[in-house]
Amino acid sequence: MAYSFIDRTKIRIRSGRGGDGHVSFHREKFVANGGPDGGDGGNGGNVIFEVDPGMNSLSQYRHRMKFSASDGENGGKSRCHGKNGEDIVLKVPKGTVIYDDETGKVIADMSGDNLRAVILRGGKGGLGNMHFATSRMQVPKFSTPGGEAVETMIRLELKMIADIGLVGFPNAGKSTLISVLTNAKPEIADYPFTTLSPIPGVMDMGDGRSVVIADIPGLIEGASDGVGLGHEFLRHIQRTKVLLQLVDPMAPEEGRSVIDDIKVINNELSKYDENLLKKPMIIALSKSDCLSSEEKEEKLSLIRKEFPEYEVVAFSSQNREGLSELKELLGRTVEENREKDIIFESEFDPMELSVRSLSYEVQKNEEGEYEVMGPKIDRLLGYTNLDSEKGFHFFQKFFENEGIIKDMKALGMREGDTVNVGGYLFTYYE
Repeated sequence: MAYSFIDRTKIRIRSGRGGDGHVSFHREKFVANGGPDGGDGGNGGNVIFEVDPGMNSLSQYRHRMKFSASDGENGGKSRCHGKNGEDIVLKVPKGTVIYDDETGKVIADMSGDNLRAVILRGGKGGLGNMHFATSRMQVPKFSTPGGEAVETMIRLELKMIADIGLVGFPNAGKSTLISVLTNAKPEIADYPFTTLSPIPGVMDMGDGRSVVIADIPGLIEGASDGVGLGHEFLRHIQRTKVLLQLVDPMAPEEGRSVIDDIKVINNELSKYDENLLKKPMIIALSKSDCLSSEEKEEKLSLIRKEFPEYEVVAFSSQNREGLSELKELLGRTVEENREKDIIFESEFDPMELSVRSLSYEVQKNEEGEYEVMGPKIDRLLGYTNLDSEKGFHFFQKFFENEGIIKDMKALGMREGDTVNVGGYLFTYYE
């Protein structure tokens, strides 16, 4: 069977370079000394990610690896502003987490209210020479270059958004259960890994309420270390509010016990992410129609004694025994944990990549200002909009993280002193 579900991939993204500022002077008949009229360059395009509710996998990124926004145009004469570069908008399914590939840190989580995010900003357009005329310099013959593009490799991982994660060994009856509880129609057959992708289904609870169940492909021992296919999908239960673990009572015929099965699955969950076992879990003994009343009660008692922290039920998808009780228990447990949404917080701003290898220096100038200069600062100002709240917040965080504030303090900077960053003047406060 072909494996086509794509929930993880790597792509390279690049923002647009800012256009260069222009150097020119006004030329008009009978006007002997026209002033500077070189226009500004256009801003480079941004790389934007946007949630598409119609997408359920990352398959569109399977064969294309590089995505670029366009560069801004250079400025022109007669104060003509260069055209801004076009943004590139990349569509992803809800629940996609964007990681920096080198550090593994989270850049953005496209879930909750975060449906659109600017991941890379284009370089700012350079200034034309019309900005540099002064009483002392009436013929400025220079402009500034546009801000550089930023390029980086990122990793996309789809972590499915579902209320309930359905886990268990292959052939434990997960696909059959989800087919009778929800609107999902998984392929069902009697061999391992019939389900080759997470199958979400919506379970109608009545009164306008519904919950989403995700059938996670069968786990086996060693899945968290990469054995089998189960490890490929464990990420999809990181967001679930409740875990439903199915146990096959016929497992002892294969040399396993129901207790062994539960311990193996729990171990794999814990090794992948120790927080998974902190979620509410329901243990469901499947295929109860294959057991006598005495055998069923014996196995339920055994599980309850070994795992007193879990709710334990039995059901049969064939004759529908215990299904209504299981459905009610699932709905109640989800409601009790409805507010526990899992959102991965941002840990990394990829704009930092473009300046990481560059240098800067700090000095106290003749005016008593603490001046910060160098290629790192020029590049920072080339893509940071200090007029926006987000841009200014990034600017402050950058100075703290890079040790620039520490360096200025070492030169004697105190609260109330003036800081000059590329012509921008700030007052330092603790």
